[in-house]
Amino acid sequence: MEKERQQILNDNLRTLLFKFSYPSIVALVLGALYNMVDTIFVGKGVGPLAIAGLTIVLPIQIIMWAIGFMIGVGSGSIISRNLGAGNRQIAVNAAGNAIIINLVLSIALMIPSYLFLDKMLPFFGASADVLPYARDYASIVLMGFVFYSFDAMSRIIIRAEGKPRAAMYPTIFGATLNMILDPIFIFVFKMGVKGAAIATVISQTIAVLYILVFFVSGRSIFRFKVSNFKINPKLVWETIKIGAPSFLMATIDSFIILLFNRAVLKYGNDMYIAVVGIGIRIIDLTLMPLIGITQGFSTIVGFNYGAKLYNRVKKILWETALWNTIISTAVFLILMIFPTQLIGFFSKDAEFLKIGITPIRIIIAFFPALGFQFVGGTFFQAIGKALPATIITLSRQVLFLIPAILIFPLFWGLTGVWMSWPFSDFMDIIVCIIFIFLELKLINKAIKSQARIKVQTGSIKI
Repeated sequence: MEKERQQILNDNLRTLLFKFSYPSIVALVLGALYNMVDTIFVGKGVGPLAIAGLTIVLPIQIIMWAIGFMIGVGSGSIISRNLGAGNRQIAVNAAGNAIIINLVLSIALMIPSYLFLDKMLPFFGASADVLPYARDYASIVLMGFVFYSFDAMSRIIIRAEGKPRAAMYPTIFGATLNMILDPIFIFVFKMGVKGAAIATVISQTIAVLYILVFFVSGRSIFRFKVSNFKINPKLVWETIKIGAPSFLMATIDSFIILLFNRAVLKYGNDMYIAVVGIGIRIIDLTLMPLIGITQGFSTIVGFNYGAKLYNRVKKILWETALWNTIISTAVFLILMIFPTQLIGFFSKDAEFLKIGITPIRIIIAFFPALGFQFVGGTFFQAIGKALPATIITLSRQVLFLIPAILIFPLFWGLTGVWMSWPFSDFMDIIVCIIFIFLELKLINKAIKSQARIKVQTGSIKI
């Protein structure tokens, strides 16, 4: 571990960013394929209404993932900063506490979700035609709640240890298995939407088994000892406090999809809900490289910030922002030029292709600037500053996107629903720039203070 720590604190930052990012990118892209593969095979094997059913269930899946992501981000920040500072045992205890918190929260949310499923789905926008598909999928996917959240949490913890490649493998195994099982359950066993859900749960379970093997193999700093699971209220609070922005972001994303579905159903029909589902999955997949880079960036900046290497913190911030901007611009061009081909993966229905192009092109209007936006929120989480991270995260959804979804359609109908997305992106980028500028002023002061201390120390030695 000390060797890895020294590498993160001393190696070339661009090399480190690539080393820590590419496993995350691979894992995230494959992870996004879990739902996308389900949607593709369901679209081919069942039809657009089934895709609409999966879209209705998406807010539930986001919450399942958000629990693990919240605990992972919070504990991961603690782990990377304490490993950077040489406090190994605190990092180990943070991982143990994270596992307990995740298990408790997952079970606590899974039970009421089952009990109120038939009331939740219509509220989420399921029409009478779509409800059977949504119910079939959700009732099975909820069985994997604990595995779903544990997988999301554990991969972040493993990356925070400085082992990004190890965090990549469970997603590779799970996603590959899902791609194999989906056509078998849907086309061979003729199980339709239920088959897609079963394939997803089995694949997620296999991924978790791999993670457990990693933890008990001795390759992780964490060990399954009773003492490591002892609840530390301070660590629990810090984990939740730091991870809360991520959870709130995901929860609000879930609510936003709910609002989108309801607005689209009001101004359009079930076919448009299917388009929303496809659009979300395409955009999520194309965002994965940005998220992967910022996750790699998070570990690097956490270690260096914990070690008070502020010049390296600044350099990795700008390096990451540059690469994210390049990638987000490339993604923007691909989506603008080839929307028909991308939608065609899910359905060749002529009406489906026709109505899907305009929403995607409107939604991605400010994509090139998203790279910097992603870096901003992750930066504050990684250095343990929850307040600015929360503000950056929530301003886009709460202050801008939700009001826009509610107001814009009153003037522009269905087009107004699509327009709300780029509007909120633009406004949040401004907020992000302001907070980054203020934080860099503090970092520059710390750098100057360190320089003065070095000069004084040098004069004393003389």
